[in-house]
Amino acid sequence: MKIQGPEAYLGRLDDGEELTADRGYVVREPWRSLYSGRFETLLVRVDTDQGFSGWGEALAPVGPEIPRAVVDRLLAGWLVGRDPRGVRPLWEGMRQLMRERGHLVGHQADAMAAVDIALWDLYGKITGLSVAELLGGPMRTTVPAYVSGLPEPTDEARAALAARWAREGATMTKLALGKGIAADLATFDAVAAAAPSLAIAVDAHWAYRIGEAIELGRELDKRGALFFEAPLAPEDVEGHRELAARLSTPIALGEALRNRYEFADWLARRAVQLVQPDVARTGITEAVVIADLASTHHVPVACHHSVGLGIALAAGVHVSAVATDSPFFEFQANALPVAQSILRTPLKAGPTGYELPTGPGLGVDVDVEKITELSEEH
Repeated sequence: MKIQGPEAYLGRLDDGEELTADRGYVVREPWRSLYSGRFETLLVRVDTDQGFSGWGEALAPVGPEIPRAVVDRLLAGWLVGRDPRGVRPLWEGMRQLMRERGHLVGHQADAMAAVDIALWDLYGKITGLSVAELLGGPMRTTVPAYVSGLPEPTDEARAALAARWAREGATMTKLALGKGIAADLATFDAVAAAAPSLAIAVDAHWAYRIGEAIELGRELDKRGALFFEAPLAPEDVEGHRELAARLSTPIALGEALRNRYEFADWLARRAVQLVQPDVARTGITEAVVIADLASTHHVPVACHHSVGLGIALAAGVHVSAVATDSPFFEFQANALPVAQSILRTPLKAGPTGYELPTGPGLGVDVDVEKITELSEEH
């Protein structure tokens, strides 16, 4: 059996918001990163000469053309003709192609992640086993969730939304903050008052300096926050280490990291207490290694998930299911209908958690016609 692909598809789906710039990318103050007015992604299909296919996805919320070029120009030629059943050797081979040029991170890593997910899905289709089974079996078949973000313009509206989620069975939520210490605490307190049963986490979106993060973190300690995500600049390992040592609220991060070497440094320096790899940026192979590394430091894993579609979501659920210590997984309520739109049968997901798909590979039925249509439009 030999690989014939991969084939990469761009996906851009409307999320109901108006584009606020001609190019479609803007910075949403007070955050610094580019955002798109649409859902953007890179989907990859790997075929074999015996009729099997597997699907993968890269988290590419801006510029999905870039990792697509990596797939088309750098990975595809190397993969064609190889046996798809050796997923780990294929992963190692892809890593070596640009490793000595410093490309285990960034767009190269995103492209490899999409192909790796597709290879695991493909291997499952060939064997008839789910990805979780191929990885040794799930620790859990239901992955608990926290509701990520309360996308309302005022604290009053956020509080009302939190109360609604609590009535629907949610037990945890994460606030998208980083808007100043006083503003962040005001939002936290409003939500806590309206939904006292919810455990509340804070994502600061890398907004603070060390002194500010300590001040905010001490207030979060008093309030019993679930975790404090991305408080400092993403490259500031030592700052996060200091913060972790001075606070009782767990410091969480990982969406900006791509490989075991990066995570190993943070873990060895005790700069992170909740690891958040995004499987659509690491791939399944690397995510499992990262989860095992975290377990050697007695650090839990809570996979990140933002605007990835159904393939990325399914991959994250499988990794969360097999990780030794994975207390919860991110639930993006507004993104979920868009994520499900490329699947013929939706994933079973809600504010309380996700059910592990049980079919071969990722266990999702991809709507190939929908993906082809999306790719042809752009």
